[in-house]
Amino acid sequence: MLEKREFYINGQWVAPAKQNDFAVIDPSTEEQCAVISLGGQSDTDAAVAAARAAFDGWSQTSKSERQALLKRLLEVYNDRAEEMAQAMSMEMGAPMALSRAQQVGAGSWHLEGFLKAFENFSFERDFTSSEKTLLEPIGVCALITPWNWPMNQIVLKAVPAMATGCTMILKPSEIAPLSGLLFSEFVHEAGFPAGVFNMVNGDGAGVGSQLSAHPEVDMVSFTGSTRAGIAISKAAADSLKRVSLELGGKGANIIFEDARPDAAKSGAVRCFRNSGQSCNAPTRMLVHKSRYDEAVEMAADVAKNTHVGPASEEGKHIGPVVSEAQFDKIQKLIEVGIGEARLVAGGLGRPDGLNRGYFVKPTVFADVTNEMTVAREEIFGPVLSIIPFESEEEAIAIANDTPYGLTNYIQTEDTDKRRRVARRLRSGMVETNGQGFAQGSPFGGYKQSGNGREGGIYGLEEFLEVKAVSGWAAE
Repeated sequence: MLEKREFYINGQWVAPAKQNDFAVIDPSTEEQCAVISLGGQSDTDAAVAAARAAFDGWSQTSKSERQALLKRLLEVYNDRAEEMAQAMSMEMGAPMALSRAQQVGAGSWHLEGFLKAFENFSFERDFTSSEKTLLEPIGVCALITPWNWPMNQIVLKAVPAMATGCTMILKPSEIAPLSGLLFSEFVHEAGFPAGVFNMVNGDGAGVGSQLSAHPEVDMVSFTGSTRAGIAISKAAADSLKRVSLELGGKGANIIFEDARPDAAKSGAVRCFRNSGQSCNAPTRMLVHKSRYDEAVEMAADVAKNTHVGPASEEGKHIGPVVSEAQFDKIQKLIEVGIGEARLVAGGLGRPDGLNRGYFVKPTVFADVTNEMTVAREEIFGPVLSIIPFESEEEAIAIANDTPYGLTNYIQTEDTDKRRRVARRLRSGMVETNGQGFAQGSPFGGYKQSGNGREGGIYGLEEFLEVKAVSGWAAE
């Protein structure tokens, strides 16, 4: 298993300027599985300098050159997919089946999507017969990624930055850094020029803050908590760098009277996926009063029959949450929920038979109102809140009554209603009747869920400046 402690700077593995060990914990066992070094200011400066030095050359390479390297990166990624699955499973607790199919699969799927979008992407566009609009790389980019879907987020940032001619510094989560180290190996093996992609491990208060405030960084792309997104925006303000944010969520899953019979079941399953550690999870289930009791029973049954076990175990189950801090936060919020609402499944403590590891019982609260803590806080664990409603207007009002606006969900067989409600929900994405989004679909939110869009053409455009040039065709 990969246990590199070095940083990847200017095309080579570099020892940190100062030893600052950080233990990576396997959340299934609570045991140390690797040791990394957290970077300091000199490491950040070295990575930024390498990216800055590489920018002029890389930004002028042809589209075909960059395409060829990205295709090679996809080949390396697929060839070493099992290594990546093992790394993510160990560092953040994804069961092996989920890690192979969805955690690793998210990275390859998005990489393929960017290649398709890039095929017909034009960096020069006619505005008039004599004026061109040029799209040019923004420059040096800091990419700060979370632990919950490591490859999903690294690929969504690094690949469009590479494709558009930007250079970059990746800071993966220190809690789950092994996949970022492995991805750096993939980039090196694919043959990208030195300095185009750099990686420095560190925490948010250290390397994250240093990158956000660095005068030689032109853009920060961050995925994580709303609290951290606000801090990054403030740190970046002095240099007026672009900040692209993909933050938290508290998605509403609206189940209307005419929803398909298994809507509540599939909604609960989706909520618990990845142990509830997804910003777009449907954690508020809004159910029409005519289907309410049935939905509560169905969701409780799903929770009681969801197997929880170690990440190394084969099969369809959910693993631990990522860390002791995350476990403690979830337990405190479940305790608050017990005092607010009706607990119908799960609750405090680990599931039976598990006395070690950060395992959380799949938990369902009923009779929730939207003012309760469990309906407003992003718990980021396998916890579902069920809220009744009587009318379409009430459902829309409840769904929109949140500081977040990432993903909402609609379940109804009435096409007009589905479209009508989708238009009124204040979120960057609305999934209806379980229909997933297409490859390259823009991922991002409204309000405190952020301001960026990732994936496909929209993801490429995030890393570009727009330049107007007159007299292009003049003699």
